[in-house]
Amino acid sequence: MSSEIHIIWQEILADISTKAAVWQVFVIVASASIAWLINGALRSHVLQRVKEHRAPEDMKLAIGGINRVLFPLSTLLLVWISKLIIASWQHVGLLALACKLLLAMAAIRLIVYATRYIFSPGGWLRTLENLISWSIWILLALHLSGFLSGIAEALEDIQFNIGKNPVNLLIILQGIFTVLITLFVALWLSRMLEKKFMRAEHVSVNMRVVMIKLIRILFIFVAVLIALSAVGLDVTLLSVFGGALGVGLGFGMQRIASNYVSGFIILLDKSMNIGDIISVDKHYGVIQDMRSRYMVLHKLDGTNVIIPNETLITTAVVNHSFTEHTARVQVFLAISFESPLELAMQLMRDIALKHDRVLEVPPPDVQVKGFSENGVELALIMWVADPENGTGLLQSALYMEIWKAFKENNITFSKLENKLE
Repeated sequence: MSSEIHIIWQEILADISTKAAVWQVFVIVASASIAWLINGALRSHVLQRVKEHRAPEDMKLAIGGINRVLFPLSTLLLVWISKLIIASWQHVGLLALACKLLLAMAAIRLIVYATRYIFSPGGWLRTLENLISWSIWILLALHLSGFLSGIAEALEDIQFNIGKNPVNLLIILQGIFTVLITLFVALWLSRMLEKKFMRAEHVSVNMRVVMIKLIRILFIFVAVLIALSAVGLDVTLLSVFGGALGVGLGFGMQRIASNYVSGFIILLDKSMNIGDIISVDKHYGVIQDMRSRYMVLHKLDGTNVIIPNETLITTAVVNHSFTEHTARVQVFLAISFESPLELAMQLMRDIALKHDRVLEVPPPDVQVKGFSENGVELALIMWVADPENGTGLLQSALYMEIWKAFKENNITFSKLENKLE
């Protein structure tokens, strides 16, 4: 146990039944109350300004994170100032302990806020936040109880060699911890740059995505080098892991490496962009996101398909919006041989033109697709400018209007046997 922690516990035990402890508890409660009132007033003022100026979501998230951290920090500041003043005439062990607890609380809230800023929401994010909180509280408990120094000495005694370099378990754990911290900072900085890059409308979406991914890789690489150097590990140790990684890529990770390379090729050659309507194998939909390893295709029925980038390189992909952001919609039906064919075709064209989503250029067209035993098979072909909104409701509305028009004009339906595209 360090001398500082030993003195804190001695003072707390000595003052536990005296007026000194009461005064310290009063200072802690008063500091927390004042901090709560100040933070409440500041939060109301800032939120009012944000509402008046209609601040973006990023600004609201930043303000929320600052509010979470501001309370423990302001309470810590008030307790620390009171500790300096009171220390001249009585013990302040309880105030010193409160300072350490408040510092841990501020660190937890700051890290949790940064985690939510860096990573997308998900069930695992809550688990990560709980892991961070418990880890900080456990380290603080070990530090205050005096066990942390003994554990560190035991870990330092466990020594082994990596190649020709002697290391111990404590250095390895310190290296892992430092790497995690530097990676955290690197991801936070890259996230900030990502938001700035994505707002640069004069740069193409593909180029923005490529720049963001390259910057993130560079930041992570630099963070690892800085972390290893900070704990005194020889950077040449990476050559051992680099060789193992190369062997793994050569034998068991060719497809993964191929997907990453294919992803950069797709982004750079501009053959596909976020928002394009494409067909891959049996899947048809809108490109929602393009990642380093895969692409997210949002189908018109509301489902998402994860397609590896290698598939987009090695198979034929139909980009329906390569030149124009439009898509074809078809409605199939059949009428009896006794029904007036030309009138039915004209009614179908007129009904399509009345719908807001159907484009006038190119105009809707009705084609005779064939004859069956029951009647004449027809196909209404039209184009829409917003295929990402789906076609199910559009087709349903058109079928309903066609049914009403055919009923008024004594046109009868027949069984549709073939559906040719």
